Amino acid sequence: MKTLGLLTLLLLGVPRSAAAQELSDLGTRKAGSDWPCFLGPTHDGKSDEKGLVPRWPAEGPRIVWQRELGDGYAICSIARGRLYQFDRVGNKARLVCLKSETGEELWKFEYANEYEDMYGYGPGPRCCPVLDGDRVYLFGVEGMLFCLNAADGKKIWEKDTAKDFSVAQNFFGVGSTPLVEGDQLIVQVGGSPSGGPGIQSGEVKGAGSGIVAIDKKTGELKYKITDELASYASPVAATIGGRRWGFVFSRGGLVGFEPSTGKVDFHYPWRAPILESVNAANPVVVDDYVLISEAYGVGASVLKVKPGGFDVVWRDGRKRDRSLMTHWNTPVHLDGYVYASSGRHTAEAELRCVEFSTGKIQWAVPRLTRSSLMYVDGHFVCLGEDGTLRLIKVNPQQYEETARVVLKSADGEPLLKYPAWAAPVLSHGLLYVRGKDRLVCLDLIPAK
Repeated sequence: MKTLGLLTLLLLGVPRSAAAQELSDLGTRKAGSDWPCFLGPTHDGKSDEKGLVPRWPAEGPRIVWQRELGDGYAICSIARGRLYQFDRVGNKARLVCLKSETGEELWKFEYANEYEDMYGYGPGPRCCPVLDGDRVYLFGVEGMLFCLNAADGKKIWEKDTAKDFSVAQNFFGVGSTPLVEGDQLIVQVGGSPSGGPGIQSGEVKGAGSGIVAIDKKTGELKYKITDELASYASPVAATIGGRRWGFVFSRGGLVGFEPSTGKVDFHYPWRAPILESVNAANPVVVDDYVLISEAYGVGASVLKVKPGGFDVVWRDGRKRDRSLMTHWNTPVHLDGYVYASSGRHTAEAELRCVEFSTGKIQWAVPRLTRSSLMYVDGHFVCLGEDGTLRLIKVNPQQYEETARVVLKSADGEPLLKYPAWAAPVLSHGLLYVRGKDRLVCLDLIPAK
């Protein structure tokens, strides 16, 4: 029947590329949903799957499969029974496509990569793959942007953004995952004038290509906006007041714009004054309010946005304690509260619940290390950077941990080694977590 349907589309004059948008589904677990992009299908770290078991055995959820990884900090994306993992092995960046339920390798795509981090961090990718129909998009740590066929890994187009936009190498390379918005790919590039100084000079200027929109099918540049340099936060989009909005928490602050045209509504300066500060947590959009947060000194702020501008609802600063100082983890909003790890360094990090409308701290728990959250079925899956996996019941009144485990190999060694900095992924009941050099698939919601 699938073959007959494809032939019918071709006979009607529909291009093969359009007819192929629907990849065959290799998955057998029908309950649940795909996780095709950074922070999931709704870009906010929340899953709508049900059936979570709130208690774990001593050894944790059943390990379904695991795979050794090369260098990198990003975790996988999943669609139609296929898992795409981006890493680096030797002097090649690599995308592998696996069967998401078994870990069986289907194909791989590689390209030469000689990136070296100026601060000694790993040379692998920071951005997860972005899946859209029959295509997958990669944004490498050195600035190469690829569009591949999701079925077989064949290259469709590529762009060298570092070359095209004269990007001065950022402190930790490229780390802002692009966003598919309609027919466009919204990419935070942070271009500079050609031949300018390096980022450590503190004198790098923008050149009108802080954010670019690229035709997702052809790779053609559609527009470029702002003189902002790139951060490590990813673009987000939302419908507010009947129109689409795009938000990018760039190096110097929050940019609000219309993603279809590039028309800029506002720029809200928000950055710690020290040279080596970075903004890395995504904006959190709730109705017409936007929360931004960083870990290097200024903390968090909430804006009420409107066409052409904004009103400040609250902001951390000299006259108040810092409500929330997120590092690379994005807060998760639920029922008027946000939950996130707050603190720049491991020892000072606290898991916090904060009232969204005021910034009031509801509770704070220290000594969990810096951690990432993923919401599912009334609970948070919390992954500490030390590899500890926790299950926490959502409760704005108190911290309520229901399960905890350090996953171990057969010889008793921890499976998830520091730094476990990628937020957990959930797709069709299977939980995917990664540490320094390993991806582990767990049966979080057993199939009925």
